[in-house]
Amino acid sequence: MARQKVALVGIGKIALDQHVPALAASPDWELAATVSRHGRVDSVPAYETLGAMLAAHPEIGMVSLCLPPVPRFDYAAEALRAGRHVMLEKPPGATLAEVHHLQSLAAGQGLTLFATWHSRMAHAVAPAKAWLADKTITRATITWREDVRKWHPGQDWVFEPGGMGVFDPGINALSILTEILPAPVHLLGAELEFPANRQTPIAARLRFTDNVAADFDWRQEGPQTWDIVVETPSGTLALRMGGNVLEIDGNVAGGEHTIMGEYPALYAHMATLVRQRISDVDLAPMIHVADALTLGRRIPAAPFEF
Repeated sequence: MARQKVALVGIGKIALDQHVPALAASPDWELAATVSRHGRVDSVPAYETLGAMLAAHPEIGMVSLCLPPVPRFDYAAEALRAGRHVMLEKPPGATLAEVHHLQSLAAGQGLTLFATWHSRMAHAVAPAKAWLADKTITRATITWREDVRKWHPGQDWVFEPGGMGVFDPGINALSILTEILPAPVHLLGAELEFPANRQTPIAARLRFTDNVAADFDWRQEGPQTWDIVVETPSGTLALRMGGNVLEIDGNVAGGEHTIMGEYPALYAHMATLVRQRISDVDLAPMIHVADALTLGRRIPAAPFEF
């Protein structure tokens, strides 16, 4: 079958590091245009506005949005109103209400809307979910600590309202947690550390029902930590490397030490959704973040500069 044409909107670090290589290798999609004020992809037609791209390329049936969360709604709504399927980089929007609006738009147009969670596509997530399916959870602990300067160099928008701060990576952990646990949990309380000169938290500690806790920090230099440990009467499961390595009782039981398969898997799933004319919009990880920002106790932290 011929590859379907897709436009990529927002040619920044995540687009160039992950989306462009995934599309280049995809048997389902062909990158046919980009929209960005600054970024470009060699040999691909580039536009500065979504409207100009949509008008010039009626043959492009899908738009993949890699913009920061705050401006994303307007672009997604414009693409849906123009009759194009839409794929959203995580988190799917700046607010829950706007994503619900997009769901209604997509349903009304008979189009696919896919709110992606790339960490759910990590190599060991599905095996972890299968192992936990019949287990009783006694404790679960998330430790997600990374260096914002490495992953978002100079990107001040992450510390502006809607940028989510440390929840930008933390929501990846929550997307895995909500995928693998056999029963849902909800937030009980949170402590959020806000730098004196920033609008979003740089660290967070969360407490959930069923003895589940999370520790997020965006100040870790050197080796990065992306671990989820789940204790059960039948043994202890650990997901390392952002969900890519599975351990059972300390022994490696599956996965790979690479994240390069996550974005190809997202685009493969998008192709399936489009063929079936259905949407996939799971807001559970984003609900936990919204609850943390509602219930969280604010703790002052030292000013932060890139």
